Amino acid sequence: MHRLKDKETFLLDMDGTIFLGNELIDGALDFLETIKEKGKRYIFLTNNSSKNKLSYVEKLGRLGIHADKEDIFTSGEATTRYLKRKKEGARIYLLGTPALEEEFEMEGFQLVKERHQEVDYVVLGFDTTLTYEKLWGACEYIAAGVEYIATHPDFNCPLPNDAFMPDAGAMAALIEASTGKKPKVIGKPNKEVVESIADKYGLDKSGMVMVGDRLYTDVQTGINAGITAVVVFSGETKTEDYEASPIRADFSFPSVKYMIQDL
Repeated sequence: MHRLKDKETFLLDMDGTIFLGNELIDGALDFLETIKEKGKRYIFLTNNSSKNKLSYVEKLGRLGIHADKEDIFTSGEATTRYLKRKKEGARIYLLGTPALEEEFEMEGFQLVKERHQEVDYVVLGFDTTLTYEKLWGACEYIAAGVEYIATHPDFNCPLPNDAFMPDAGAMAALIEASTGKKPKVIGKPNKEVVESIADKYGLDKSGMVMVGDRLYTDVQTGINAGITAVVVFSGETKTEDYEASPIRADFSFPSVKYMIQDL
């Protein structure tokens, strides 16, 4: 029997779970403070690779949440850790924001920005600076057989008032329509992202909980990794979506505010 009171580490999605856009979700601050008061820890785990860790530290700070870089694990970091194990200093054609480019360069990768040069990998992130030229180049490389990786599969990024913006999964669908190729996905919902966190921080998976607003990424991560999964209805997934889905969490709550009594 899963019990949240027995868990020590909470892996927390951010967009749609802790905040929406630039607005803190009601009760999120109390939820985080309660985790700390109980002597437990949380790690922010986000699939949003449009920002690097420092960007999240600054954003959380503006929302009144003190965090440092070690409190945050992104799909961008999961991807750089994966690629470093495969080939240090690889040449990469990256569809990503300047923040993600900086993260890759800091990890020693060579970013190729001109088409028709030799590359080792094409990497697709949540590129809010995507241009047709970048997209065209990626499709050419992928069609030619270059290994193709996506930081995460989310189709939409939730915004306040039930709005959204197209995310990396939507971009991957476009690339698949052109090339017939699907990427290897590194971030949620793959169990490797949880195992990478457990290895980095020296954590026991049996004490971990995945909390998020998306069924096919957050909850599925918990299922794939064999850890407790919690869905909240403050972001992309609504109650009616959950009732119609075959993906089942161990717990469901309107938002993290309603988890506090179970900690």
